[in-house]
Amino acid sequence: MRTFGTQGPVNPAENYVVSRTEEIADFVDRVKKGKYIVLFAPRQTGKTTLFRTAINTLIADAYFPIQLNFELYVDCSASDFYISFYRRFCEEIEDVFEKRGATPSEALCQFLDNTEVTNQVSMMEFFGQLVNFLPQHDNSQKVVLIIDEFDAIPPDAVRGFLHSLRYIYLDQSGLRCPYSVGIVGVKNITQLNYDRSISPFNIQDEFHLPNFTLAQVHELLEQYTNEVGQAFVPEVITAIHKQTAGQPFLVNRCAQILTEEMNVPKNETIAMVHFSKAHTQLLEEGNTNIRHLLTNIRRDRRFEKMLMRIASYERGLRFNPDDEIMDELSMYGVITKGPDGMCKIVNPIYQHRILQAFKPTLNGLEGEYFSEENGDDFIDYLTPDGVIKIEALLDNFQDFIARVGFRILQVPDTPQEYIGQHLLYTYLDHFVHIVGANMFLEVQTGRGRIDLLIAHSQRKYIVETKIWEGNRYYQAGKKQLAAYLKLEGVSKGYYVVFDHRNNPTPRVETEIIDGLTIRSYVIPVMQEQPSSV
Repeated sequence: MRTFGTQGPVNPAENYVVSRTEEIADFVDRVKKGKYIVLFAPRQTGKTTLFRTAINTLIADAYFPIQLNFELYVDCSASDFYISFYRRFCEEIEDVFEKRGATPSEALCQFLDNTEVTNQVSMMEFFGQLVNFLPQHDNSQKVVLIIDEFDAIPPDAVRGFLHSLRYIYLDQSGLRCPYSVGIVGVKNITQLNYDRSISPFNIQDEFHLPNFTLAQVHELLEQYTNEVGQAFVPEVITAIHKQTAGQPFLVNRCAQILTEEMNVPKNETIAMVHFSKAHTQLLEEGNTNIRHLLTNIRRDRRFEKMLMRIASYERGLRFNPDDEIMDELSMYGVITKGPDGMCKIVNPIYQHRILQAFKPTLNGLEGEYFSEENGDDFIDYLTPDGVIKIEALLDNFQDFIARVGFRILQVPDTPQEYIGQHLLYTYLDHFVHIVGANMFLEVQTGRGRIDLLIAHSQRKYIVETKIWEGNRYYQAGKKQLAAYLKLEGVSKGYYVVFDHRNNPTPRVETEIIDGLTIRSYVIPVMQEQPSSV
């Protein structure tokens, strides 16, 4: 039985695989047109899997594809790189012949044995002669060079290597070798080391590999259902896509938890109650994808300020690829350009882990959650029949902020601009763990509003939180929340806005908007410690 793959490239013989038919056809079409293609995308997005499939298609069409991986060259000198590059290139030539059930000619073998490649010039000369020794029928002289993990190329080799490829591409004197090139990596070519010179590879054809669509997630899970007989309710498939935004690793990891680790009987349909448990595990575990995410967002303290700005303000930030911080966060797969041209965090699972990473483990105010009058335990906000007293829970949070006053300014390692949201998220997170509920981040626009969906005993409670940006945005937020409540089939929602102005006025109001009940809180956040004079 096949499995959902989360460890490196997936293999159709062992793993369930999204076909990506359109993407592969697009890539192969560009190869056949002789394009020099670049694909730079975050790790674990399916790049290697796609190109391996494309290579099989090219071999079937009699092209001569060579696939190399530069990962091992990260600490090599330029001379060692070229020597190893040539040796591995020759091994791949033999592999292509073997896959075709053929053998290289004696002339080709002698040519390869008598050739040395030690720099970019000898590499270019080798390519120029190689085509004369390849079979002269069909497309067999059309060499396709695909390089994975390209950004591991030694810094002192990158410029010469790319200059040689560019020279070959522009030479129209005969059959070009390589006929087509595919360069795959995480860092864009412009981010590599050119000694501050202009990129020598301005002939590139950029290829975009998107995340899985909802239809592709359905296709992936359907393969499992067809083999095993265990179905997923449609809501689970939609929830997987929504929470992961189709990120290939996260989709497969969620499916892996549901089908392999939760021991759901195979004669039982996988339902939302199962997804909630798998989702909670994803939000708490330290898988390789999440470790990459956390490592990357902690590389620079400036990342926290920008990510919180994107998540917290309705006006957000316009995506600017020339901004150094945005460019890096985009390269790491943390943010992307939304349909409206604004920055957005790529999926709700990442947003949850980002908030978790930046909030302090202890804020020093946990002992102030409850006053002497209203009890001292979160369990008091759950009725015996499992109904969350969400209004009383949020009323208490508002009172808590008022009680601690200026001490919120003393919470360690937290920008004061976002302290209110940090505290609310921590407060509710603590509550759901105590009562055994689940909390989801429902990112509707990718910025400006954080919708917290708490699920417990077949009931849903929705809390939206924002930072005050003026009355117009405040009023618009109520209508946004009402639309979201209608979508989720919930009749009442809660709207918490943190006001950082100098003299804010606390506000609590309950209104009927589009037939739905909205309870709004405007909570002042103290800006400075009162003078002792």
